[in-house]
Amino acid sequence: MSTNQFEALLDLTGRTALITGAGQGVGLATARMLAGQGARVAINDFHGDRAEAAATALREDGADAFAWPADVTNAEAVVEMVDAVESGLGPIDILVNNAGNAGPNESPLTPTPPFWDVPVADWGKWLGVNLFGVMHCTHAVTPRMIERGGGRVVTIISDAGRVGEPHLVVYSGAKAGAAGFMRGYAKAVARHKITANCVALGAIMTPPVAEALADDATRAKVERSYPLRRLGQPEDPAALITFLASDGASWMTGQTIPVNGGYSMAV
Repeated sequence: MSTNQFEALLDLTGRTALITGAGQGVGLATARMLAGQGARVAINDFHGDRAEAAATALREDGADAFAWPADVTNAEAVVEMVDAVESGLGPIDILVNNAGNAGPNESPLTPTPPFWDVPVADWGKWLGVNLFGVMHCTHAVTPRMIERGGGRVVTIISDAGRVGEPHLVVYSGAKAGAAGFMRGYAKAVARHKITANCVALGAIMTPPVAEALADDATRAKVERSYPLRRLGQPEDPAALITFLASDGASWMTGQTIPVNGGYSMAV
């Protein structure tokens, strides 16, 4: 395969991507990378000012970008968002389910008590965005993708969902649930030429993580958990997400692929 042929596989010109939780971090890096491959990008974020600032920056760089604030845990708000994106940018070809953590204001690095001491009422903040938010967005775009003959869905999970984290038990379950949902969904929609894959992350230096690891000693301790001896940057997973959204990944579906600096190994 020539360089030009490979570049053609990654070309997203004429396609529209919706990225949730894209006002900063991995979502914003993904939006930039998708736009760099020619895609029109819709920036979702819980915080409207953050979404608009991100879209404005992308437009200044020459991208066709659209901002829409919405809470992905609200199914009706998600349908309204999908309608608005398709009216503003065109039919959604690529969905990146990136919104996560414990909603808009809490990092997964925030210490939590043992699972048996966590009130049942607190489970919802983890399950709502990491599992139900993924399902809401995927549910909203799927009939449209089927009608148009295909699409790409990429869901961002965590290594907590693959190997488990003792201090993040509910979060681990929510991320594992999202991965299981993607596997079942991938089999259900494959005949419609829709692919569905997950990218599992280790610690990425997003703004909340950077704040939590501001102390050099704490950061060094976390880095020692990674064979590559560094934490991820948002661009690290964005590159794989972009590939999975492209024609280069047209024969990949139902997979969970780690981008984690070697924190855990996949067979």
